[in-house]
Amino acid sequence: MRRRITSLTVLAALVATLLFALPLGFAVWQYYHENAKGDLERAADTAALAVSHELNAGLSPDLPLPEKDEAEAEVAIYLPDGRLLAGHGPAVGGSVERQAATATEDVVIGREGDELALAVPVVSGSRVTGVVRAALPLSQLRMRIILTWLGMAGLAVATTGASWLLARRFTKRLVRPLEELAAAAGRLGEGDFTARSPRAGIPEIDQVGETLDTTAARIGSTLERERAFSAEASHQLRTPLTGLRLQLEAALETPSADPYAAIRAGIASTDRLERTIEDLLALGRERRAPRAELDLDALLEEVRQAGEALLGPSGRELRIRCEEPPPARVAAAAVRQVLGVLLDNAATHGRGTVTVVARDAGDALAIDVTDEGPDLGETDPFATTPSGHGIGLRLARGLAEAEGGRLRLSRPEPPTFTLLLPATPADP
Repeated sequence: MRRRITSLTVLAALVATLLFALPLGFAVWQYYHENAKGDLERAADTAALAVSHELNAGLSPDLPLPEKDEAEAEVAIYLPDGRLLAGHGPAVGGSVERQAATATEDVVIGREGDELALAVPVVSGSRVTGVVRAALPLSQLRMRIILTWLGMAGLAVATTGASWLLARRFTKRLVRPLEELAAAAGRLGEGDFTARSPRAGIPEIDQVGETLDTTAARIGSTLERERAFSAEASHQLRTPLTGLRLQLEAALETPSADPYAAIRAGIASTDRLERTIEDLLALGRERRAPRAELDLDALLEEVRQAGEALLGPSGRELRIRCEEPPPARVAAAAVRQVLGVLLDNAATHGRGTVTVVARDAGDALAIDVTDEGPDLGETDPFATTPSGHGIGLRLARGLAEAEGGRLRLSRPEPPTFTLLLPATPADP
């Protein structure tokens, strides 16, 4: 890409130079020819004025003529019959001198051999008494033109070289950020979502880099969130599996009991497990989907069934109360999973009766889950320990925050966790 841009820049400079140099070169050629003609005409007129008196009187001119100078015109005086009278020139005048001797034109110019010759007649009345010739070697004229053209060519080469150097410099400045941008995109494609593209100071390239960085950050955040959610969700499946295992173990310990009741309880636990999986998948895909109003009665009934299946085999009791809670627009799956985590936490780490209370907390719907376990003191129940405790509570807190709510330990003794969900504003 660098070579291509540099080559195109140099080619453009060459084309522009040629388009400018061709008419300029022709103008130089024309200028030198017109300048030479003017010099010859001035030299011939000066000599004609100096010798006209003697020629008109029929005398030989006695005024001294300039000596031959390589840088100046050669001046000669001819008689009307073409013979050389004085000065430097051919012994016999050529076509230019013969034409001037006819006095049909004031100035006659033409090429004679390797010289550019100009002749003016010296007239006395209607009679031509002589011809003054001024000539300049064409080699001298060509040398002036060629030297000027060489200077123009040197200037064109210098301009093209400067264009090449500038093209390399600006191409390097342009291509390097593109290469770094491509490298950042390559690292992003390899899974390095921390890759960031440097800023080049070029608005268009920086805008692409900012877009790429935003995309990398979003993808990295999404994958990190999904990985964490998957790891924590796998822990969440323990609650229905634990309930199912306890029911099956209780059925095995009491072989005289009705097996159909144990089977029905197992099927119910399997249904809850399937519901948990569906909830986790839905929450993982559609955390920001539009929310319908929460059916709190149906939800608490599901909590009651799950709690009894989880606590019943160990002889513990579950109590549920509703104290005129306000309506809320949240995902039922999220609330169901949060309460499932709190029930599992109470069953695993708590004691005695578990109480679930839904109440009005002003501008929020509050659901308290309390057990009769030991004082939690200063410990952080949401911190994950090496053994894995706290994963479910951390997932529950994340689900609550995704719904715009909060989950906190409201009292350490007896251990009480409170889920706060934003209440739906009442219609005016």
